[in-house]
Amino acid sequence: MYLAIRLNFFSSMTSPSTTDKTGEASVIMMHSEDLLNWSREKSMWPMSFGLACCAIEMMQAFAASYDLERFGIFPRPSPRQSDIMIVSGTVTFKMADRIRRLYEQMAEPRYVISMGSCSNCGGPYWQHGYHVVKGVDRIIPVDVYVPGCPPRPEALIDGFIKLQEKIRTEHPLARD
Repeated sequence: MYLAIRLNFFSSMTSPSTTDKTGEASVIMMHSEDLLNWSREKSMWPMSFGLACCAIEMMQAFAASYDLERFGIFPRPSPRQSDIMIVSGTVTFKMADRIRRLYEQMAEPRYVISMGSCSNCGGPYWQHGYHVVKGVDRIIPVDVYVPGCPPRPEALIDGFIKLQEKIRTEHPLARD
């Protein structure tokens, strides 16, 4: 299905960039799937919670010096308002049930970014303790892995860019 979008909604808002040489309004034709994917990739709302030292780097990525809002990424405090879960830090078996519950409370489509060695594979703790999960992918499905201990904010930004590339290639309107 195609959508036609008029670039000037009101005649008083017409600017030279939205009109052609004759002064008429321009029209963009695109697939509705492309418009849906574009809007989802440009407005990602991750849930802001952290488990260990990787959370400090996640907070730094959301700070003004890296400014993730220029990518349309705005942290939300509630799972019902967010569509991305960033698991940053050591996941224990005690916390695993809560992570699963928060994941199930998120609306579809939902995505998961695993940030740091501890959440990716258990880190240095899983060999010496019985309480550490050997990767968050044993609890919930993970879309993007961000390596490092702790990963730099640039690595998290790269993870968001990889997630945007994944969203861009999805087919949300395809029937099963």
